[in-house]
Amino acid sequence: MHNKTIAEISRDLAAGEYSSTEITTDLLARVKDLDKGLNSFITVTEEQALAQAKAADERRAAGNATPWTGVPMAHKDIFCTKGVLTTCGSKMLSNFEAPYDATVVENFNNAGAVSLGKTNMDEFAMGSSNETSYFGPVKNPWDTDRVPGGSSGGSAAAVAARLVPGATATDTGGSIRQPAALCGITGLKPTYGRVSRWGMIAFASSLDQAGTMTRTVEDSAMMMNVMASFDKKDSTCVERDVPDYTSTLNDSIEGMTIGLPTEYFRDDISAEMQQQVRNAIAEYEKMGAKVKEISLPNTHLSVPTYYVVAPAECSANLSRMDGVRFGYRCEDPKDIEDLYCRSRGEGFGNEVKRRIMVGAYALSAGFYDAYYKKAQQVRRLIKNDFVEAFKEVDVIMSPTSPTPAFKFGEKTDDPVAMYLEDIFTIATNLAGLPGMSVPCGQVNNLPVGLQLIGNYFDEARILNAGHKFQQATDWHLKAPQGIE
Repeated sequence: MHNKTIAEISRDLAAGEYSSTEITTDLLARVKDLDKGLNSFITVTEEQALAQAKAADERRAAGNATPWTGVPMAHKDIFCTKGVLTTCGSKMLSNFEAPYDATVVENFNNAGAVSLGKTNMDEFAMGSSNETSYFGPVKNPWDTDRVPGGSSGGSAAAVAARLVPGATATDTGGSIRQPAALCGITGLKPTYGRVSRWGMIAFASSLDQAGTMTRTVEDSAMMMNVMASFDKKDSTCVERDVPDYTSTLNDSIEGMTIGLPTEYFRDDISAEMQQQVRNAIAEYEKMGAKVKEISLPNTHLSVPTYYVVAPAECSANLSRMDGVRFGYRCEDPKDIEDLYCRSRGEGFGNEVKRRIMVGAYALSAGFYDAYYKKAQQVRRLIKNDFVEAFKEVDVIMSPTSPTPAFKFGEKTDDPVAMYLEDIFTIATNLAGLPGMSVPCGQVNNLPVGLQLIGNYFDEARILNAGHKFQQATDWHLKAPQGIE
């Protein structure tokens, strides 16, 4: 049963092929058996999952089922879950049980979904490799010597290893799309404001967005039907009707114009990587899409801009983690200053400390205008590039990441090399646009992702384009060796 997609499970449950309790029990056994070698989960909620499955079976028997009733999934450990640990992959929150559910979690609970637990992640979502988690790194199911990508590496690895058919994730600078690409699955980051951020622990509030990790685009659309909603509790959430994202998946893409940014097909990307993406574009041309070369001239400024804006916002957001109100507290503090200094010094890992310090510097008196203000002005230029591009094209396509999955330790000593892993994904967050990665090939037996970027609130269009590609190819069906 582990090879079933969300859509297949939903149909099977409706047809009475098996019960939610049966498939939940099957997947929990699989997690217990395989996750020792992957470390994709921080917390497995076996008891809660079986109770939810039983309730789902009763709800279905009573004739009150939704497409999601009884479908197993998992949540990235950044979403607050009532009565279950919410750690953000950090020692700072290693004992934190949220007193409420995040809106995204609540939406899935209301739909009758079954949560198997909380997935591992880079500490406070800061990382591109899942090597910064306090609970240890997540292994890539395709090659356990390699990283799964980050920060949502646990969700990506769990879906790729068929431990769960789908999982929630978050994306601040590529944290859904890059791990999805490196693990050979489908990852969608919606438009900023499309999905509620309430109860999602903040890293950089103007960039963070909740999204989906699934094997297929169809499954992503099904997750979006639940996740997308207006939420009065989140002031950044946009009040706008939620379409049925599954209803337009099969629309023809004949006449669709695809933009290929010259800046995303760079000489320093290997020829093999580029070839896989170009092969995918050729598939679209066969389906009647038109291809147009475009320019996003400020692309080269996206990484430096991001690494001013994101750390600045993180230094403000994480100031609440002080060992007083909540969070890890050091042993035997001498006074309040010692309590603050040692709790934060011991509770945060090196990457988080690095970004807090960079952010505090960028926001400090005398530097605010030179760094933070300037970065926000450049951010507007990056956004304007996309606005102009979408006057001519329907969808923008590019590689998702510059390389396939790299080995553990390969980039940990060079933060800049690590930051450049997100070079194709960051601009989408700065502009607040929706983006998705779908598997489109392999290099050295490792998956490669194709990135699809849509206009604001145009998730339906990129889901449609991604689904048509998956109907024409089988890259999304390939599984890591030993996982089949």
